[in-house]
Amino acid sequence: QVQLVESGGGLVQAGGSLRLSCAASGRTFSSYAVYWFRQAPGKEREFVAAINWSGGNIYYADSVKGRFTISRDNTKNTVYLQMNSLKPEDTAIYYCAADRAFYTVAVITSDAYDYWGQGTQVTVSS
Repeated sequence: QVQLVESGGGLVQAGGSLRLSCAASGRTFSSYAVYWFRQAPGKEREFVAAINWSGGNIYYADSVKGRFTISRDNTKNTVYLQMNSLKPEDTAIYYCAADRAFYTVAVITSDAYDYWGQGTQVTVSS
């Protein structure tokens, strides 16, 4: 069993930065790929970034490419999402999800992933 807890969200001005963390319990976390998603009010869930178990395979949504960086530290059972040059349209609840499979194309459906966190709010003011 793996439990995921996101943290690091908050209120930031446009152009600012935040670093989100997705901390996991469970000794097998290092064998899981991790995905970040976000959902803004009234909008569908959107894929943000993905990282495989080793950190050797990473990809991003076009909307965040060049601004966001996903990384992981398996010694700390944590995956990070560094978000720079934030825009008001980045405002959303951000969720991390974990699965043993590394999907090379983002899958949006919830049941494709073994575990989900509870989310952390990111608000970017203009």
